[in-house]
Amino acid sequence: MPGPSSAITTVLRGAIDLHCHSGPNPFPRRFDHADAAFDGERLGMRAILVKSHHHNTVMDLLAMGDRLAKSSTRVFGGIALNSQVGGINPFAVAMCLRMGGKAVWFPTFSSGRHIECHPEGGGFPTATVDVPSARVDVHDDAGGLIPEVHEVLDLIAESGAMLSGGHLPPETIAQLFDEGRRRGVTRMVINHPNFVIGAEPEQCLELVRGGAYVEHEVGMYDPEGYRKWDPKDLLTWIEKIGPEHTVLASDLGQANRPLPVDAFIRVGSALLDLGLSEQALRQITCVNPAHLLGLDD
Repeated sequence: MPGPSSAITTVLRGAIDLHCHSGPNPFPRRFDHADAAFDGERLGMRAILVKSHHHNTVMDLLAMGDRLAKSSTRVFGGIALNSQVGGINPFAVAMCLRMGGKAVWFPTFSSGRHIECHPEGGGFPTATVDVPSARVDVHDDAGGLIPEVHEVLDLIAESGAMLSGGHLPPETIAQLFDEGRRRGVTRMVINHPNFVIGAEPEQCLELVRGGAYVEHEVGMYDPEGYRKWDPKDLLTWIEKIGPEHTVLASDLGQANRPLPVDAFIRVGSALLDLGLSEQALRQITCVNPAHLLGLDD
C-alpha cells in the first residue's frame, strides 16, 4: 500500500466518504464511528457520512461527541427509511434532521427492489440479533407517491439535506427526484447504480440532467474488496456521466472487509493509472461530496 507521503494520498487529502457503514449496528462492524474518523486521519479525510440500514445514526454521534471532538475528520449522520424506523416516517426524519442529520436514504433493505434481488439477504452480513423487517412501499394504489413521501421531501428541502434514492428501482428514483426538485430539494444522489438498483448509464444521465449525482463504491472495485469489479468499468461510468456529477464513496466498515481509507487509495491509484486526471479524482472524492453535505455553504 502506498505510504503516507505518496502521490495518491496527496491527491486524496480532504476526501469525503458519503457511505461509511461503521457501528454500532446489528450487522458486525469493523469499527465504530469514532474509530472510523480516527482512521480517516491517515488520509486527511475532511468528513465521513455514517449510514445504518436500521437506525438514525445522528444519535450515535451525539453520544460519541467527546471522542469525535478529538478527530480532525468530521462525522455526520442520517436516516434510512426502512421498516426498522417505521418506513416513510416524517416524524423520524424530522427528529434526525433537526438534531443535525445530513442525509435521508429512501428504503434500502426494505425496498421491493432489494427484496427481489436478495430474497434471503444473500451476500450481506448476518445480523447479531434477529432484526424484524418488512417491505416499505413509496407508492399508492394509483402509482403516485404516498403523502408521507411528500412530507419527507419537504423536510429535506427545509434542512438542505441530501436525498438518496436508496435501493429503489431507477424509474421510482426518477419519480422521487422529480418531486423532490419541485419541492426545493437541491442535493440528490443515486447510490451504486449497477448494484441492486439496476440503472443504466442513460437512465443516470437523465437524473444528472435534473441535478442529481451518481455515487459509486470503492469497496466494490477494490482488488482486496468483496466484489473485485474491474476499475476499468468504473472509469467507463465516470467518463459517461462526467466527473462533475460523479461521487466515490466506500460502502465499507463491515467486519472482515477492507478499511475505507485503504480502498480509496487502491481504487484511486487504479483510476489514475487508467488515465483519470488528478483534478477529476479530486472532483469525485472531495469537491462533489462536500457539496452534497453542504460543507461549503
